[in-house]
Amino acid sequence: MISKKLALAAAIALMSGVFAGGALAQTAPATTTPAPTTDTNAPPVPAMATPFGLTATPGEHRAGPAAAPAPAATAPAPAVNPPASPATQTKANPYGLGAMWEGGDFVIKSVLVLLAIMSVGTWYIFFVKYLEQSRILSQAKSVEKRFWSSTNLNEGIDKLPKNSVFRSIAESGVRASSAGGSGIVNTNDWVGMQLNRQLEEANSKLNGGIAFLASVGSTSPFIGLFGTVWGILNALIAIGLAGQASIDKVAGPVGEALISTAIGLVVAVPAVLLYNYLVRRNKVINEKLRSFASDLQTYLVTKGK
Repeated sequence: MISKKLALAAAIALMSGVFAGGALAQTAPATTTPAPTTDTNAPPVPAMATPFGLTATPGEHRAGPAAAPAPAATAPAPAVNPPASPATQTKANPYGLGAMWEGGDFVIKSVLVLLAIMSVGTWYIFFVKYLEQSRILSQAKSVEKRFWSSTNLNEGIDKLPKNSVFRSIAESGVRASSAGGSGIVNTNDWVGMQLNRQLEEANSKLNGGIAFLASVGSTSPFIGLFGTVWGILNALIAIGLAGQASIDKVAGPVGEALISTAIGLVVAVPAVLLYNYLVRRNKVINEKLRSFASDLQTYLVTKGK
């Protein structure tokens, strides 16, 4: 009985020791780290801006989400133009017309100036003769409406412009019919002779200057060819003195010389075409003048004034 009580007391004592040890373990003081000492002589730390309008110093903990650092604004780098490649760089042509004029002698320059004068003269004569022919063609239209619709010959002459070719022909026919024929030539032949003279004068005025176009068209290619021959001769002399016959020494001077032939053709082709055009229009005008003179002669011989 006593042994049972002793065993029960020992078990109680053992359980009490176990519970007392657990309680002591729970109430054991936690080890604390010493607070950092602040240096009174250190400069104050500047406050930092937060996303919520508050300021905080480094190391200070605040509740809420941490603000992400704003990315630093970087200035755009200035655009740098890449250097132009050699293929895109424009280079002066050392074998062009300008180089030919600068390096050419008196003969080459004379050929170029002569061809330029021919070209300018061709276009000037063309525009002058074209305007003159257009004026006469417009006068031919007015003759049919004004002259032949008049009641008498003098009224029809007054309706024509003073500078009209048809008016000068009509006045010449009236004078011839008024004078009458001589003993050798009758009135009809005399009037016809006077009208033919007026037609020849009008035709000579129309053809004046057109022969220049024919001369330019036939001679300018040979003038350009002469410049080419002269240029090639100078090029061969220069190559012989240099003692080098490479392609770069031959191609440049010979190419420059051929420019004269090209310019001669450029001058000749328009001159020939414009000459043919003006001659064809002159034929049309001559036919109108002759028709008017023939009708006027018939009227003067048969009816008189």
